[in-house]
Amino acid sequence: MTNPHQNVSFTSNGRTAHGYLATPERPGPGVVVIQEWWGLTDHVADVANRFAAEGFVALAPDLYGGHTTHDAEEASRMMRELPVDRAARDLAGAVDYLLEHDVVTGSSVGTVGFCMGGKFALVLAAQQGDRIGAVVPFYGIPPVETDFSAMTAPMLGHFGEYDRGVTVDAVGEVADKIKKQTDVHPQIHVYAAGHAFFNDQNPASYHEESARIAWPRTVDFLRRHLG
Repeated sequence: MTNPHQNVSFTSNGRTAHGYLATPERPGPGVVVIQEWWGLTDHVADVANRFAAEGFVALAPDLYGGHTTHDAEEASRMMRELPVDRAARDLAGAVDYLLEHDVVTGSSVGTVGFCMGGKFALVLAAQQGDRIGAVVPFYGIPPVETDFSAMTAPMLGHFGEYDRGVTVDAVGEVADKIKKQTDVHPQIHVYAAGHAFFNDQNPASYHEESARIAWPRTVDFLRRHLG
């Protein structure tokens, strides 16, 4: 099945990958937008479009090969079948694509991820070193064994106070590990919300006030660090 949001192809980890590319009216910094466990959904494509409207060249890779779901059990299965390290290697192709794109400015790109994509964004930053100029995870943290020693990207994190899956204590442990292994001092914001509070197409989790605050923080952070 082909996802209707696929509009570009690129080489990734020795194969052809697909994704959704949103471009601004003039050249700008590149941003990799990494999906939630639901897949490359309307919400993810909309976020890419919002970044383009702010002047970024936004690429959302399709990590599920065209599949999306609204069923949590199926989403969990698809996520389990996508190992974090392999996904980060696949995402390196998206970094290559953006850095080689004619309208992308700068020598590094940003990466922003949601839920599953949040942990992938951090692992990608750890793997890619100075090719990632800023990393913004929304309510997602990587496995405890992740080695951050090569990470140079400034980090801005958005997390929910009432998130039962990604607790504030767990977020603090990851931030402490990053500070110990690198020169990065993560900026962490905690909102009076639960998991997936930024997804305005999921009424069960969306928290309008938190999302409204997190968005300009993210845009300003990326502009500051990606030039």
